[in-house]
Amino acid sequence: MFSGSITALITPFSDGRLDEAAFQKFVEWQIGEGTDALVPCGTTGESPTLTHEEDMRVTALCVEVAKGRVPVIAGTGSNSTDEAIQLTQHAKDAGADAALVVTPYYNKPTQEGLYQHFRAIHDSVELPIVIYNIPGRCIVDMSVGTMARLAELPNIIGVKDATADLVRPALTRMAIGSGFAQLSGEDATIVPFLAQGGHGCISVTSNIAPRLCADLHAAWKRRDLDRVAEVNSRLMPLHQALFVESNPAPVKFAASLLGHCKNEVRLPMITIQRETEAKVQDAMVYAGLLN
Repeated sequence: MFSGSITALITPFSDGRLDEAAFQKFVEWQIGEGTDALVPCGTTGESPTLTHEEDMRVTALCVEVAKGRVPVIAGTGSNSTDEAIQLTQHAKDAGADAALVVTPYYNKPTQEGLYQHFRAIHDSVELPIVIYNIPGRCIVDMSVGTMARLAELPNIIGVKDATADLVRPALTRMAIGSGFAQLSGEDATIVPFLAQGGHGCISVTSNIAPRLCADLHAAWKRRDLDRVAEVNSRLMPLHQALFVESNPAPVKFAASLLGHCKNEVRLPMITIQRETEAKVQDAMVYAGLLN
């Protein structure tokens, strides 16, 4: 089961092109800082504006650096089932440990359509699949009932839950059982999410605070609740600041301040406003990431 602090990796660009050296250096830093697993080509990695070739290249670069030291859960979702199958097959061929597959966006499938979409991917590629449920970006919300049906399939092994519904993990555990990996997709909710039966977080904040995020999860596992509360309080302003404008523009700016990448995103994303820059910097100072 996947658990702990899992980073939804940014994708560095330089003059509009994928910065492969910066990306691989960043992946190595994440592993050294204690990150439990890595997610290339998610929303935070700007997957909607990566070409298919770039998408596949980023997954391969991540696997190459990880060398099995931590799991790689490759983002392979699409609103086209055939395209999602192709990307998932590539992730398997590249050596990824699992696929993160988002619910189809824009199409607005029914619950039965969601089931058939994920079942088709499951049946086509022998690779563990984590469902990515994010109604705020995809419009559709996979019900607990549909997720329970999918969990009967052997390679549907967990969910990235970005609903911010803190009743959901308890209901999911009741419907599916504790062996189904529940990973929060909302950094600010992580402590109550864990308390309701969650296992970890696929995190934006851990791009720039991987050590602190890993420390929080390690403290939770050893039931050091005083340390959990301390780290959570340090991180909370950062969780908030990184979503003042649409992700990943704020975290790209933050990562640039730490020297990990250029402050560069692809249209229709734009770099953040000066007022937001100030909020991000203040939160980084509060968390102890900047002097």
